[in-house]
Amino acid sequence: MSSVLTLKRVGVEVSPVGRVVEFADAPGGESRVVAHVERELPEGGIPAYLAARKTGVRSFVLWADPERRARLATLVTASAADGVATYRVLGAQGELIGTLVREKALHGKGLRTRWTVAQAGCPEAVGFKGRIFWWYVWWLLLPIQVAIGVGSLLSGGGDAARGPRRIIWRAGREVPLEFFSDDDEIHVHAPWVDWRLAAALSALIRTFDSWMGTPWDDKRT
Repeated sequence: MSSVLTLKRVGVEVSPVGRVVEFADAPGGESRVVAHVERELPEGGIPAYLAARKTGVRSFVLWADPERRARLATLVTASAADGVATYRVLGAQGELIGTLVREKALHGKGLRTRWTVAQAGCPEAVGFKGRIFWWYVWWLLLPIQVAIGVGSLLSGGGDAARGPRRIIWRAGREVPLEFFSDDDEIHVHAPWVDWRLAAALSALIRTFDSWMGTPWDDKRT
């Protein structure tokens, strides 16, 4: 059975940090908040963070409670250059939970954005943004999509068509993780995946999503 982790935006009455991760034991099952997500600002505050994020740098905390009393995990950037960024997810005591690597399309090892998830003692899982077939369809229809997008922006009635965004991670013949963009859900199929690593992954993916408006960590306040 697969568990589900969902990144959600909430009001200050639920969490002052504005984003939470909910956990459900199965798709469609009852969910509960397991983490409160907040970006961690460097010295220099918001301007320094926003300047660094342009190169792929990210940093945020998963709190166990809305009062920020207990830290579950922290995501820090190990390196970010030339479209390839490596992130470490650390536990409450600073121990390494796992590593996430994002290789931007046309910058890394392929035409699609590549995500690699590595966890100590577990097989490495690799996933690509969208399926090749749907990317071909999307590019063939791009002129029509551009026209629709321009019309939508002028009328204020919607947004442009989105490229394929589903991600399926594979580790040999196993599929340990899947990302479903419509609901911001990470489905965890393998019991060996640390849920904190999956929760950090769900929050990290959305910092690179420009189709849904401003990414959650790109706010100016």
